This record gives sequence, structure tokens and C-alpha cells, in this order.
Amino acid sequence: MAKRDKDMKQDDVQFDVEAATGTDDQQPAEEPAADSQEPADDSQEPTAGDNKERLKEKLKQMRNQTSEGDEAPSTSLRFRDVLGGDFLWALVRRQLWLIILVVLIITAYVAVRYQCQQDAIDISQLERDLEGAKFESLSSSSNLTRMSRQSNIEKMLQAADSIELHPATQPPYIIDVPVEK
Repeated sequence: MAKRDKDMKQDDVQFDVEAATGTDDQQPAEEPAADSQEPADDSQEPTAGDNKERLKEKLKQMRNQTSEGDEAPSTSLRFRDVLGGDFLWALVRRQLWLIILVVLIITAYVAVRYQCQQDAIDISQLERDLEGAKFESLSSSSNLTRMSRQSNIEKMLQAADSIELHPATQPPYIIDVPVEK
């Protein structure tokens, strides 16, 4: 199959060369040696034979530059190419680096979005923990205030018979100490 396509391509190229030169001969042109070529005189007009030789030389150079694995660009889209996957594979092969770049960008986008969602969940959990800690702190503070009232301290002392502390019945004395200057 590939050999037939290659032969067809060569026939097309040969046909193009013949159409450009206006001849129908199938004999390959001899390649002129680089040493034997004399510089062309600018005053002479190129003849049809010179044009044909130059065209064949360019054709040989193009054939040498292309490898057998290269496919000629297809100008028509056939139904068989679409169903066989040739069309899609050619498109993917031409745009491979772009496809890889897009896949990497999409992967990074998904990863960053997932990380942001995880961070949002962590933040909401920490806010609930903070709210619970505030309520616990407020509750502990109110319990401490309630327990440190004088009436509650007296009740606790009376309940514990082993401690012999009694509330003072006389007001405290104020002692003035002179400050030395």
C-alpha cells in the first residue's frame, strides 16, 4: 500500500515536471557535475533545456531532502480516512505539544481547585472549633466569677468544717507609713 502511494506520488511529480517543461519524455536527466559547470553568462537567455535541467535538479534535491516515511499533504478529505482514524491521527500528531500543554494546564487547574476546596473545608472546621473554644472560655469565665463571689466563698468555708476561717466582723485598719524623702 505504501509502495503504491509512493509510486503514485512520484508519477504526480513526474507529471508536474513534464507539464512545466512541456515534454513527455520519461528519461531521467543526467545530473551535471559541479566541477564541469561553467558559470552562466548573464547576457545569454536560458533555454528550455536549461529550465528543464534546473527543474529536474531541484526535483532531485527535494526528493533527497524528504524521507520515505514522510507523507505528502492530502488535499482531499476522504470518508475512509475519517473512519480509519488517519485524519484524526494526523491532526493529533501535528498538535501534540499543544495537546500536552492543555492537558497539563487542565491538570494544574483541577489540582489547584481541589486544594482550594480542601483549604475552605479546613477554614470552616477551624472557625467552628474557634467558636466552640469561645463558648467554653465564656462558660469557664462565668463559672469562675460565680465561684469567687464572697457569698459563695463563705458557703464553701462553712461546708468544710476543718477550715476555721470566719468572716471579719470589724473593718480593716488603715496604717499610714510615712514615705522618706
